[in-house]
Amino acid sequence: MSRDLIGRIIVVTGGNAGLGYFTAEQLALRGARVVIASRNEAKAKLAIDSLHREVENIEPPSYVHLDLADLASVSRASDELVALPSIDVLVANAGITESTADSTTVDGFESMFGTNHLGHFALISQLMPSLLTTADSRIVHLGSISHRFYALDLDEHDSPERFRSFRSYSRSKLAVMTFAFELDRRLRESGHDTRSIVAHPGFALDELTPARPGITPDTRPGAAVRTLLGSFAQGKDAGAWPIVMAATDEYLRGGEYVGPAGWQQLRGHPRVTAAKAWSRDRAIAAKLWHLSENLTGTSLRL
Repeated sequence: MSRDLIGRIIVVTGGNAGLGYFTAEQLALRGARVVIASRNEAKAKLAIDSLHREVENIEPPSYVHLDLADLASVSRASDELVALPSIDVLVANAGITESTADSTTVDGFESMFGTNHLGHFALISQLMPSLLTTADSRIVHLGSISHRFYALDLDEHDSPERFRSFRSYSRSKLAVMTFAFELDRRLRESGHDTRSIVAHPGFALDELTPARPGITPDTRPGAAVRTLLGSFAQGKDAGAWPIVMAATDEYLRGGEYVGPAGWQQLRGHPRVTAAKAWSRDRAIAAKLWHLSENLTGTSLRL
């Protein structure tokens, strides 16, 4: 594999497991210096140990503590990250996929919106000066095919009786994508060369993922089950391909959406694809941007 990323510093949030880990591994194989930003130091250490086993002549990975569900932690992590010589790429990968009606972040926000969107919004706001001073820097946001299913109504607040975990997750991912596309529009309008790109992994399962001790589950289904799952899904390693493409492909423009090329975008090699039109609604994006600044106490100026 080409080591074309030598000299690049890439921060991967949630790089200790799943998609984030395999994104970090694939980037390290190409020579990047990877910084894993995650909330669990023990798991991050296991990930770094695994990177050393899997990648020859690796640029030494490092760890920064980051809990996206705690804005004070986001600020402390930002202070550490801005001390890096540069940030060539920020891969905003970390997040949660399930919660309950009464689950909130440290700051009192609904868990999935607060973690998946607001935590990264605050992080990006605070890292933006460093990103803007690095030539051709990128921000890669982790989208999801689930953004297709529910509109982003910022005035609607589900009661505990109406709360549905998947709906909350889908809306949080739509918020991530809406912000990402609006961020790129504003970057272009301001004359910056930093690119904001969205990638999604398709349907990526642990059951189809190559084993990494300490990173992947110890138990795996039999061959017949894996064959069945492989007809419509893929492993976390393949799910990382669109993220890596978004982080590195020199021909990608800002504001693009990258995902698997296979049936229903569930699996396959990555390509530029179309996001649902409501993820590019500028009126909703402006409202989301303003709300996010108010809730996080950060100001994202370009």
